[in-house]
Amino acid sequence: MSSKRERNDRKKAEKPSFKGRSDKPRERGRGPNPAASPTSDSRERPARTSDRSRADGDNFVWGRHPVLAALANPARKGMGRLMVTADRAEELERDRLTHGHRIEVVDGPALTRMLPAGAVHQGMVFKVQPLEGVALEDIADPTPNPGEGGVIVMLDQLTDPQNVGAIFRSALAFGAKGIVVQERHSPALAGALAKASAGATERLPCARVTNLSRALERLADLGWRAVGLDGSAEQTLEQALDAQPTVLVMGSEGDGIRRLVAEHCDALARIPMPGGFESLNVSNAAAISLYECVRAQRRD
Repeated sequence: MSSKRERNDRKKAEKPSFKGRSDKPRERGRGPNPAASPTSDSRERPARTSDRSRADGDNFVWGRHPVLAALANPARKGMGRLMVTADRAEELERDRLTHGHRIEVVDGPALTRMLPAGAVHQGMVFKVQPLEGVALEDIADPTPNPGEGGVIVMLDQLTDPQNVGAIFRSALAFGAKGIVVQERHSPALAGALAKASAGATERLPCARVTNLSRALERLADLGWRAVGLDGSAEQTLEQALDAQPTVLVMGSEGDGIRRLVAEHCDALARIPMPGGFESLNVSNAAAISLYECVRAQRRD
């Protein structure tokens, strides 16, 4: 798959102040001033380094499935630092899963210290830059055969990595051609998002665009029909969907699809919920919508 820009080139402390400091000389080694004691200063530095690395989760992929998918991604060839525990190193070498990446054996606690709090690495960490994305046309033009259909998922200001990662996972499972997000309002394709996607971010193309409304105009020119999810819409998804190539537009849980983006949709549709509890998590709504979209295209 071609790309009009590099996929792996995206990069995404305040010092303590001591108010009310006394002019009285301090006894060496006591008090909050780290400059007063070289020994105290040396003890503080590792903590600051650890905090800095923990905050930089977007530079890491962790967990067995995400790391294996990243290693197998041709866009990652020759990039990154692969750090695994001894038993994982044996597995990677035995099953020839490194794809040319050199293994560094690191113990589990050391891997934990590199990552954000709560990250479950399963003995595998890959330090690498987030994927940059592909051009919109790489996803949408052309569809394989006239009348074959196809699905693209567009995310309007979804920022939670867990939700976005879960949507990547569902989109890949249902055969979507790719994901479209807005550059300024979307998380990096690494870290917690990559973990939640179980490796789908490495296999499903993602286009990062400047303006979603203009992207919908371009997709319309390429033969795609946009259906936006809106809980107050008159039509249900079943009524709105057909066999045409379809862009499913999902908004944030709080605000939904923005007005201008909604105006660029060909139809707005809701998921009928007869249970009376009309509040689905956006990743669950995306999975249901993808299923309905694929079913409509097969039916027609």
